[in-house]
Amino acid sequence: MSRNTYGYVRVSSTDQNEDRQLIAMRERAVPEQNLFIEKQSGKNFERPHYRRLLRKLKKGDLLYIKSIDRLGRNYGEILDQWRILTKEKGIDIVVLDMPLLDTRRGRDLMGTFLSDIVLQVLSFVAESERTNIRQRQAEGIAAAKARGVRFGRPPKPVPDNFHQVHQDWRDKKITLQQAANACAMPVGTFYSKAVQFEKSS
Repeated sequence: MSRNTYGYVRVSSTDQNEDRQLIAMRERAVPEQNLFIEKQSGKNFERPHYRRLLRKLKKGDLLYIKSIDRLGRNYGEILDQWRILTKEKGIDIVVLDMPLLDTRRGRDLMGTFLSDIVLQVLSFVAESERTNIRQRQAEGIAAAKARGVRFGRPPKPVPDNFHQVHQDWRDKKITLQQAANACAMPVGTFYSKAVQFEKSS
């Protein structure tokens, strides 16, 4: 049976460069038509080029990826896809940055055992790094907020007549709807502005 060789290349966004991965694929003589290039987050496997690759792969084929996090970043899903590719599809996978993850080698029990351990550790590391990045972003935002940095659009200033309209509404001279109309605001916006104004007064 003839073996086809494929390569899967992924960058997380359109402004990232895939050249390093492409060079590695060409060094392994992966045919250009068998290169699948994705510019999408690795948070799950609902990626169009990956799905196309999955449909093309046949038993005995060989798939190159540069590193395990190019396959994905979700620990459970990476392990699940690895099982689908190697057990259900019956293909070989070579992770170029990690020679131990080469299913062509060590097909005995010890080789499979070592490969499984390495895969689980690397998948865990990939997901942990993703979690750490999210945590660092959240901590950075919290620290910035504590310093008084505001995120999002700046609030629109209240109209000149707001204070008088607010007073008339509180004195029950006009309804909430009439007050909102007088300030050209939705009712909810007028009410939240009124609450903020009262708290700051």
